[in-house]
Amino acid sequence: MRNVAVDDVDRPGCAVVAIRTDYPPRHLLPMHQHRRAQLLYSATGVMQVDTIDGSWTVPTHRAVLIPPNTDHQVAMEDVSTRSLFLEPSAAPWFPIRCQVVDVSALLRELLLAAVDLPADYRPRGRDGALVDLILYELQAVTPLPFDLPMPSQGTLLEHCRMFATAPSIRETPQQWSSRLGLSTRTFNRTFRAETGLTFQQWRQRACILHAIRLLSRGNSVTQTATRLGYGTPAAFSAMFGKHTGAPPNSFQ
Repeated sequence: MRNVAVDDVDRPGCAVVAIRTDYPPRHLLPMHQHRRAQLLYSATGVMQVDTIDGSWTVPTHRAVLIPPNTDHQVAMEDVSTRSLFLEPSAAPWFPIRCQVVDVSALLRELLLAAVDLPADYRPRGRDGALVDLILYELQAVTPLPFDLPMPSQGTLLEHCRMFATAPSIRETPQQWSSRLGLSTRTFNRTFRAETGLTFQQWRQRACILHAIRLLSRGNSVTQTATRLGYGTPAAFSAMFGKHTGAPPNSFQ
């Protein structure tokens, strides 16, 4: 199905509903939730999914798993999506928190085929077999570290959100603790308790995710490295490849 309203896919019925939706440039889906679990796949463009506890960057040919009844918004840049809406009972293994995943060539082709299924497909026969294979493949997807956890509230949350829009690898815990009126030790302890990462790990993750967005907009590797505060493109590329498993130019 194509360009279907959310209310239609949330109605009880078949275990899986697949839709294709094409969005205008720089489109924002405001905060909403689904009764069903969702796999949101980016066939083109880059998405950013935000919830109250984090942010997930979804590059082209990757997907994000969104649990049922999770409030989220989606910012999109020239995106065409393929979505699977799953009855919770059909995917009891689904994560309880959003998760970006890699999409195999087989699963990609299954997603493309699934959007042509009728909403009331027959569970037996070819259509049902296609859906069953999708459910098996979903259980084998590989998680990707493309999430940025956020503190729960307060001034630290405001600082983190602002930093994520224009991160720099040169920011230090000492600078942040000074701004927040905390000792460096207290800041480091609080930051890890709130995000599950050290400040240095979180800073690097923020830089990686922002780099993906910059590269997808056509920025060169050199331009991206400079904007993130790296001394050389080589240093940036080495860090990026180590943590994403792919060179920066593969995201352009």
